[in-house]
Parts: sequence; structure tokens; C-alpha cells
Amino acid sequence: MRTLCASTLIGEFFIVGFAGLVAMKDPDLSMGTVWTVCGIAMFLSVALCGTITRPGGVALGWVLQVALVASGFVVPTMFFLGVVFAVLWWASVHFGRKVDEVKARFAAQADQPDAV
Repeated sequence: MRTLCASTLIGEFFIVGFAGLVAMKDPDLSMGTVWTVCGIAMFLSVALCGTITRPGGVALGWVLQVALVASGFVVPTMFFLGVVFAVLWWASVHFGRKVDEVKARFAAQADQPDAV
């Protein structure tokens, strides 16, 4: 699960950075505000890569997904990209857990001697 979720979060890191470049063109927003918010979101994207398997890691990832969708109020394209990444996050968590379960089953079978 960690690999799939981390890949999604790294993709979000870049998307947030590009959204910051777009948001900078808004005359109502100061450059400092844009890059403070984007910097925090980018940092969280990378920091969450290391906390995926810890308690609350997936929940924090969902909070980041909601924030990404909500950023569409500033950069309208982010509504679409936020939903795309939320779906990718769901798929990463869902299928990552299935992969982890299969790996655990195979490891358990490899540890048991064959009864012939």
C-alpha cells in the first residue's frame, strides 16, 4: 500500500506546485500567501509518504485530498484534478491493502513446510 499511496502523494506534490504558479496570476492573492499555502500542502504531500502505514496516515491523506478539491475555489481546474487525485488515493489505498494481504498470505505459505 505504501508504494501506491506514496506515488499518488508525489504526483500531488507536483500538481500543487503547478497550481501555485497558476494562483500567482490572481491579482487578489499575494505571492506570499500563495506560496505559504502551497508550500505547506507540498510539504504535507511528501511528509505523508512516510506516515502512510502509521495510525492515522490514511486519514491524513484523505484530509489532503479534501483540501486539494477545495483549492478549486482559487484555481477552478483544481476541482477536476482534486477529484482525479481523490479517486487515485482511494484506488491506492483499496488496491494497496489487497496487495498487502496477498503478500502476507504468500509469506505465510512460504513459512509453512509442505505436508506430503
